Amino acid sequence: MAARAVRPPRRAVARGLRRARPAHRAALGERGAAARARARARTAAARAAGRVGRRGLSAAPADARREEIAIRASADASSRAPVLVFFATAVAWLLFGSLAGELASLALHWPDLLGFASFLTFGRIRTAHLNAMIYGWASLAMCGVSLWMIPRLVHQQLSWPRLAMAGAALWNVGLVIGIGGILAGRNDGLEWLEMDRALADPWLVAGGACVGIPLLATLARRTVDHLYVSVWYVIGAFLWFPVLFLVGNWPFGGVESAAVNWFYAHNALGLWLTAVNVGAAYYFIPKVLGRPVYSYQLSLLGFWTLAFFYALNGMHHLIGGPLPTWMITTSIVASVLMIIPVVAVAVNHHMTVVGRFAALRYSPTLRFVVIGAMAYTAVSLQGMFTALREVNRITHFTQWTIAHSHVGVYGFVTFVLFGSMYYVLPRLAGREWPSARLIQWHFWLSLGGIGLYVVALTVVGVLQGLVLLEPSAPFQRSVEVTIPGLYARSLAGLVLGAGHLLFALHCAALLRAPARRAMPALLEARPVVVRDAGAVQEPAS
Repeated sequence: MAARAVRPPRRAVARGLRRARPAHRAALGERGAAARARARARTAAARAAGRVGRRGLSAAPADARREEIAIRASADASSRAPVLVFFATAVAWLLFGSLAGELASLALHWPDLLGFASFLTFGRIRTAHLNAMIYGWASLAMCGVSLWMIPRLVHQQLSWPRLAMAGAALWNVGLVIGIGGILAGRNDGLEWLEMDRALADPWLVAGGACVGIPLLATLARRTVDHLYVSVWYVIGAFLWFPVLFLVGNWPFGGVESAAVNWFYAHNALGLWLTAVNVGAAYYFIPKVLGRPVYSYQLSLLGFWTLAFFYALNGMHHLIGGPLPTWMITTSIVASVLMIIPVVAVAVNHHMTVVGRFAALRYSPTLRFVVIGAMAYTAVSLQGMFTALREVNRITHFTQWTIAHSHVGVYGFVTFVLFGSMYYVLPRLAGREWPSARLIQWHFWLSLGGIGLYVVALTVVGVLQGLVLLEPSAPFQRSVEVTIPGLYARSLAGLVLGAGHLLFALHCAALLRAPARRAMPALLEARPVVVRDAGAVQEPAS
């Protein structure tokens, strides 16, 4: 039998090493250190390769980075002209809507102020304010943000940018005709659908089609397989809104007209204004922070539950009206179920920002968008409670409703749009914002104004509702309790209008500035790692 090789005991090997010559021991130690260094290098390389693989980058990160920047630069160049047109006209309507809203507010406690001109009476100027803010400021700014985001997210140039510019022109012509007709006394008499159906709506339909077609064509030509959640929200809004607009303008009569009207009005808020701005928040919060969204699955849950539940919500505005009980109850149940998409969005946004809250001190985009996202959560929870019959009987037909709508349309929608424009405009203009101080003033005037507005009208709204439920109280008493809140409303309108004027002047200064700032316009002059750089220092996707 062949003799087996006998391995010496470990202790013997150790004794032999200790007895070896010093030079030999040093050589053995060097070879061991070199082996350990090679192992550490292989481990580090494997970890780096894993990180690269998870991010979907190539083996040459520098080349991939340059390619990514080139794709974004190409997308920005293709959308630059239409986006600037949409933003410029949106700001113009913001100023007009602010003036009209202030005049309408003054008329509530100073009724003789504008009695000399019929086109300035409350019924006309308040309706002009509503349509200017919804279809002028908000819708035009949302179209601009969408035309900028979608090409970037699908890695493709915007299709037919001239068609999109034609859409901006047609939409604005429709607004001039429609709002001019309202001031002249032509009003269709339906909430959110006051503009003349025969004269203004064809222009709006044509303009909207000229914006939606390039977006859908750009999506069809995408070079990415995965669609980020912002694309879902924005494209969903551009598919839902035409259907809503068609149904809302269909000539129904009687009680059916009221039901269809609130189906349109509530869903125009939820499936148009809300959808685009939730998508924008999902884009800009991770973008500025330079980190991925907390949970992609949670974001899709929020999207689909919004689509399913929100469409049924509108009938709670008609509690107590001549509608079938099952229809009202279905709307109330759907309103309560909105807790699912609202919590999904709130948790996703909050967990994305966790650990980076200090960035709100410096980034104007992050500050506006995060406050807007918080307002979305607040107004949605408020809407759920308002849909309950026991709460609705107090708040319905009071100033509470006005406060609630402004939390949504201003605190949420307008704040997100302000933050979006603070991010997008420097990249299209090729220069930074001229003054961080003006951004600070704009933020605090907007936050202080809407805070005063909402708190004042919420308090007097509850008091008004309680007086209306008191059988022995005269109706005049329900009006008198609102007077302090109406004065506060006018003051808040002046504060908000001052912020809007500063914003408009700052936008004009940005586009006319002769040179680019060396550094981004951060809200505090202190270095911080925030992805809020200018047009050249592009943040990572």
